[in-house]
Formats: sequence, structure tokens, C-alpha cells
Amino acid sequence: MVELSGVELEVFRHALAGAAEEMGVALRRAAYSPNIKERADCSAAVFDPDGEMVAQAEHIPVHLGSMPASVRAVLDTYGALRPGQQVCVNDPYLGGTHLPDLTIVAGVFTDSAFTDSAELLGYVANRAHHADVGGAAPGSMPANATEIAMEGLRIPPILIADAQGERADVVALIAANSRTPGERRGDLRAQFAANHVGARRLRELASRIGSPRLHQAMAAVCDYSDRRVRAAVRQIPDGCYRYCDVLEVGAGVTIRAALTVAGEEVTIDFAGTDPQIPVNLNAVFAVTQSCAMFVFRMLTDPDAPPNAGCYRSLRVHAPEGSVVNATFPAPSAAGNVETSQRIVDVLLGCFAQAIPERVPAASQGTMNNLLIGTGGEHAFSYYETLGGGEGGTPSRPGMSGVHTGMTNTRNTPAEAVEVDYPLRVWRYELRCSSGGAGAHPGGEGLIRELEALTDCTLTVQSERREHPPWGLGGGQPGAVGRNILRRADGTEVQLPSKGTWPLRRGDRIRIETPGGGGWGEPVT
Repeated sequence: MVELSGVELEVFRHALAGAAEEMGVALRRAAYSPNIKERADCSAAVFDPDGEMVAQAEHIPVHLGSMPASVRAVLDTYGALRPGQQVCVNDPYLGGTHLPDLTIVAGVFTDSAFTDSAELLGYVANRAHHADVGGAAPGSMPANATEIAMEGLRIPPILIADAQGERADVVALIAANSRTPGERRGDLRAQFAANHVGARRLRELASRIGSPRLHQAMAAVCDYSDRRVRAAVRQIPDGCYRYCDVLEVGAGVTIRAALTVAGEEVTIDFAGTDPQIPVNLNAVFAVTQSCAMFVFRMLTDPDAPPNAGCYRSLRVHAPEGSVVNATFPAPSAAGNVETSQRIVDVLLGCFAQAIPERVPAASQGTMNNLLIGTGGEHAFSYYETLGGGEGGTPSRPGMSGVHTGMTNTRNTPAEAVEVDYPLRVWRYELRCSSGGAGAHPGGEGLIRELEALTDCTLTVQSERREHPPWGLGGGQPGAVGRNILRRADGTEVQLPSKGTWPLRRGDRIRIETPGGGGWGEPVT
């Protein structure tokens, strides 16, 4: 264990986190696609020379919890990276989440000129959701996918840049497999730029304090987080707590979890969860682990510096071949965005039995994925996840129209939608009376209604259309969501929670997102 003074710990942990935050800013500012520059569907983190995460920006939980597995896959494939090398990976079975999320990992060295004598300081990595990486439908999340090959280009760790710069052949390969190749090239270069910014900040820190001191600081910050989290875990009553919930597909797919608290150790076991299915709701283990990490951090010591040390006292087990630990060739596009939300609800249900005074009611429990696009000469790919109601908490009402759980993106401004896509925004407002009643009511969902100005394809991936977000402590559930298609002739049809359909010019899609559950007995 490395000891630093309290002042040194604060300085170093903020310096490392600042590098990750600045990476995210650079990525958003340089990106081409509205999905990254407006929605901020991207994340960044800093790693030590062994590939352990030492700092992250406050970006997207499902990205950040699984990113260490991508870094590990890169190092297992290439060993320690050499100066100038950057490696790209999106394979869900090698630390990825789903195919649109491309991760780029770069080594950081003392010499920016990439000489062979340069010393390895650590790694920087960022992940960005690319709006289209091929597959059977625009947006690369086709609801009818029965295997991962239908979802787009799957990339094992591959060298995408070296000391001479980006490898044009690899960038061209990725761009050629997208309906919007210009966006892919621009967004990839934004990711390169983000890593350059992070590397520069680490080199500057090392130049001031020396590389040995930098490595000591990385270890000390992780040790500090470990101590803080273990102290918080000791406050949770020992015992085994169980909960289950369902995904809305077919007759329902059940996720079960057992939470065991013993002293300062926590074990989460998903034994009994249903097997993987030929539908893209399968979550790979990296996603499931990131969900456990998110809930664990939220309910132990959320102010501890987020790094690998936070999770040394956490163990996660999931049966191989289940919907929470899927194996090839199971499709996984919605496992990342929808199943992850349900895993969070299940784990909150477990913790609510142990520490009910600290656990919020269920939030909307879905990302309400909306994808509209087309190929050909006038190709475009619009992708958005929509906010909804946050569950009421023990101390306050839930927030309205916000992203919750495993997502931390923003809602795309209506102006940006209309500028960048052949779409018109008809409605964008809070969904009144959708939050569950309670002493602390759940937040309201929202309504987004878009009109297609050209023929295109619509995909919706959503949840909580049949089973409402639950209340807690006597609070009432939030309202379920609705997906409504209004044809140009005025006829309306309520769509199921998931599907891919043709859209004609003049058709409108209206998404009404769920409200959050209420917390505590309603005030009379």
C-alpha cells in the first residue's frame, strides 16, 4: 500500500480525473455526429501501465464499467503498446458492449516523439457510440437480429494507428461498412484527438513529479478508494438478499440475482437467470459487471474517486450462456442499453432489502432507443436515447425527463435534430402525471414526436411498456411507456416495445417514456 498525504491524494486524484474530463470535452468538440457532439454518447478514462483504471470522467456508466475489459483485451492481444500505437475494439465478447460502441486505447509515454527509449506511463482510452456500423438496419440495432452478424461490423482488437499516424486502411474498412462513412471517419479522428489530449496531460504531470511518483500516485489513489468503499460496505447488514424482474420479450425473460454481504465483501450471483435468447437483449458479462459496479458504487461511497480500487471488495458471478453472460453468436445490441437497465433494477431490489433507507424507487428502467435512417445516396442515421422519470428517493422527489441508470447522455436539442436530419420535431415535452405517487413522487417521463420527411426505416428498442417501474416503501409505480406510430393518413397504431418498421414520408413516431416510481407512502 502506497501512502500519500491527504493533500497529495486530492491533488493527484483531481489531476488524473481532469485528464479524463478533458478527453471527453475534446472528443465532443471534434466529433462529426450529433450523437457524440450533442448527446455526449461517449466516455473516457485513464489507466496505469498494468491496465488498471485509475480515473474516469463522469460519463456513461455502462461504458466506463466495461472499458477495463476492453483495455485488458487489447493488452492480451498486443502486450504493452508501443509509442504511437492506438488499438480499436468493439467486440462484445472481448470487453465491448455492443457493436456501435468503438473503443480506442493508446499508450502514453514520456517522450511525445515516440522514441524507443520512451518510458510507458500508462494508457488512455475512450469509447464513443457510432451512429451506424452496418448491419441489417440503420443504426446497427435491428430488432429482428438473431445473431450478432446481423448487427454490423465486429472488430477484435486491431491496430488503427502507429507512430506514423492513423492507419488509413483500417479507418477505410470501418467507414466502408457504415451507411454514413464520412461521419465514421470524423468521429474516429475525434477519438484519436481525445487520446492525444489525455496523453499530453499525463506527460505534463509526469514531467512535474517524475514517472515513479506518478505511478505511486496512481496506486495510492486506488488504495484510498478501496479503503473508503470497504468502510461503507461494513455498514451494510450481513446477509443474502434476492430479487428478480423480467424483460419484455415473448412470455418474459427473467433476471435473478442473489446479493451476499459478508463483512467488507459483497458477492452478486445471477444464478437462475434465463438462458440467452435469439433476440438482441443478451448482455455480455462486461455489461453485467458494469451494472453491478454502478449500483455498488452508488449505494456504498459514491464520492470515492472512481477507479479500480472501488471494486476490489465486489465479486460478480453470472452463468455462462445466460442472458446476463451471453456467448457467441448471441446478438447483443439491446443487451447493452435495455437489459443493463433491468439488471440495475434487480440489484436495487436486492439492496432495498438490506438498506431500504438508502435505495431509491425504480427509475424509468429503459433508454427508449429510437433509430431512424436510410442508406443510399442520401443516407442518414439518427440515434437517440430518451430520458424519463427518475425514481423517488428517500430524501427527495425524482427528477423529470432525465437519463437514469446505465446511461448519462443528453437529449438531443430539437434544433439539432432538424438541422442534421430529414426529420421534424412536433412535440418535445414532459409527460404529465406519469410519475408514481409517494411521499417523494417519481419524476415525469417525456414525449418526443418526430415526423419523417423522407422514406426511411424505424427501429425502437424500449422496455417498461408492460411492467411499470416499481415504487418503494409504499410508493406507487410510475406509468408505463408507449410507442405510437401515426401514419400520414391520420391512422394511429400502438407499437410493441421493440421492432423495426418502414417509415413513409409524413409518418410520425411518438415515444412516451415511463415515469419513475414513487418512494414512501403518498401524502394524503
